[in-house]
Parts: sequence; structure tokens; C-alpha cells
Amino acid sequence: MSSPQSIEVPDALVASYTRNGGEEERTWIARLPALVAELLDRWDLERDGGIKSGEASLVILVRRTDDTRAALKLQMPREETTAALIGLRAWNGNGIVRLLDHDPESSAVLLERLDGSRTLASVEDDDVAMNALAGLMARLHSAPTPEGLRGLGDIARDMLASVPAAVAALPDLQDQRRLHGWASAVTELVDEPGDRMLHWDLHYDNVLAASREPWLAIDPEPLVGDPGFDLWPALDTGWEKPHATGDTPRLVRRRFDLLTERLGLDRQRAAGWTLARLLQNTLWDIEDGRTSIDPSQTTVAQALPRY
Repeated sequence: MSSPQSIEVPDALVASYTRNGGEEERTWIARLPALVAELLDRWDLERDGGIKSGEASLVILVRRTDDTRAALKLQMPREETTAALIGLRAWNGNGIVRLLDHDPESSAVLLERLDGSRTLASVEDDDVAMNALAGLMARLHSAPTPEGLRGLGDIARDMLASVPAAVAALPDLQDQRRLHGWASAVTELVDEPGDRMLHWDLHYDNVLAASREPWLAIDPEPLVGDPGFDLWPALDTGWEKPHATGDTPRLVRRRFDLLTERLGLDRQRAAGWTLARLLQNTLWDIEDGRTSIDPSQTTVAQALPRY
């Protein structure tokens, strides 16, 4: 039987849950080693590598009794983890990591093993990388929409309701005007929110090399809406080299053109829904105490075709 003492939860994950969470979060993170040991025994899994973690999840590389390599992922049960499970079941490995098993009580999932050391960011040619991402995105958007996911219409209406207070928190008049402009774009689109299943966080670091396909998506946060709302993470990813040359706006515009063409999107609607993502990001920033619009949001907005 696996020992809880042999499971070392990374300090950064412990700090994330204890610093930002309440009693429920602290209890969950304290019980995590025992939960991992229990799942390893229940699913007859052997440790087959190290332990990795993000801001909210723990991933343990394992091997099944049939010698299949897999990854055990644990995250505190939330609305997002439920949505991810619904999405993984609906996609069934089409363009995304395959779900192998699931524990309803803990929300733990057993996933096929991908190459965590090689993301799409490793591809030097940005057009090649973005075309690969666009191909995955098109496949994800083509899946039948399951029941139980949040809808973009409700999310957009909630955003619009938050705008007046958010504007009041921005001392700069230009920032205020910009936020009002983004909200106006959302107002024009909110009654036609779309009906496709979106990944919501598809960027280079959420695409890993795989064995059954060259690349597969991971870490979805599924919702139902317009595909244009899915573009921003791809536009905003991997700016390190462009920043050094001052070519970021050109890069963002080129990516937008490539994505809208590959996905067959109306450019005006796609630009409007991308502004909705910038609005959402800024509202979250203001909730966290920020009093100005992040320059990266402005860069993306200025690179978009005029809405």
C-alpha cells in the first residue's frame, strides 16, 4: 500500500492554497498526500516519474498494471474542475489529452501521458506553431456541445454589470474610455453568444507533444460560446522574442488573421469577442486591486482590426 509520507506536495502548491484560501482549502491541501496514496492503491498505479504542480493542481506521473503510462491529476473540486471533466468526456481525446479514469468524490482524473517537457512554445517558427494550435482549436470547436457547461451569454452579461464600478476604479481617463469601448463591443454581441464548446485557455504552454499525435491540448476550462472568445490566449502567448524586437503588434495581427482564416470566423465578430476577453481580464485585475489596464491588454486591442 502506498504511503502518504512518500508523497511530497511542492511548497509552491501548498503556499498557493494556504495563502489564498480559507479553511476548506487548507484542509484539502493537508489531506492531499493521503488522497494520492489512496488513489494509487485503488487504481493499481505505480509511480513512474516526478511530481509536478501548477497554481492549483498536482500531477503525478504513473504507470498502470497494463504498462500504460499515465498522469494522475488532482485539484480541489470546483466549478472549473467539473467543467473540465465534462469537456474531456465530450472531446474524448479528439485534439486534447484523453481521459482514462475519474474519481467523482475527489474530482481526481487519470489522463494519458503527454510530453510535459515539450510545449508548442518550443517551435521556432511562429506561423507553424500557430497553425498547429489553430488546427487543434478547430477540432475542439467542432465537438457536439454537452449539457452542464456555463454559457458565454451569462458571463458577458455579468461582465457588463460590473463595468460601472470598474470604471470608477480607474483614475486614468484614457483607461476609462478604453474600458467603456470594450464594454460597448460586448453589448453589441451579448444577445448572440454562440453555441460552440470552447477551451477558454488554449495557448502554447497548454499544448504538449504526444505519441499518438504530434500535439494535444491540455487544461481546458470549457464553456459554450462564440469561437471568437477563444482567440485571446493564442494572441497573447509567447511574446518574449517579439518584445525584444518591438514587433508584438504585428505578431498579434498576423496571428489574428491566421486564426480567423483557419477557423472561418467573421473578423468583426472575432475582434469584438476578443475585446470581451480583454474586458474580462481587466475586470479580474481590478478585483485584485489593480487601478490601470495592463499594457498587454492594450497591445492586443490596438493590434485588432478596427471593430
